[in-house]
Amino acid sequence: MLRLAALDQDDLAVISAHMQDAVLRVGDIAWRKPSGQFALVANRFAWDENNTRQRRRSGLHFDRVLSVRSHNIRRDDPDAILSLLSIAFEETDAPAGEVVLTFSGGGGMRLAVECLEAQLKDLGPAWETAHQPSHPVGEDESP
Repeated sequence: MLRLAALDQDDLAVISAHMQDAVLRVGDIAWRKPSGQFALVANRFAWDENNTRQRRRSGLHFDRVLSVRSHNIRRDDPDAILSLLSIAFEETDAPAGEVVLTFSGGGGMRLAVECLEAQLKDLGPAWETAHQPSHPVGEDESP
């Protein structure tokens, strides 16, 4: 079971690679403004499992979040499905910056953070899946 932390862009790139193609419901995303924590629960494709196609329920959270903006995400529909493509960090005024979550279909979220603090943790056992995610050549989707 995976458990990772990110305190810089290189660390976040590792988390992004493990979370690529994770699927989640809009209702599984929460921002607790008073505590400054943004969290989501997703079914990530286990890219680290070479011999089988598996998904794992995983939790990802960011601390020290000041604000959250979204683009092309139906926040009024908690059952809407999102597919996560990537997570990146854009530094603005060190150590502050924005965490950028990019979803397929042109959706995205930007988290303004005091500094980068993230944790990814698998929450349970894996299950087999029949399909492995694939990406068409030249797919370029950004928020």
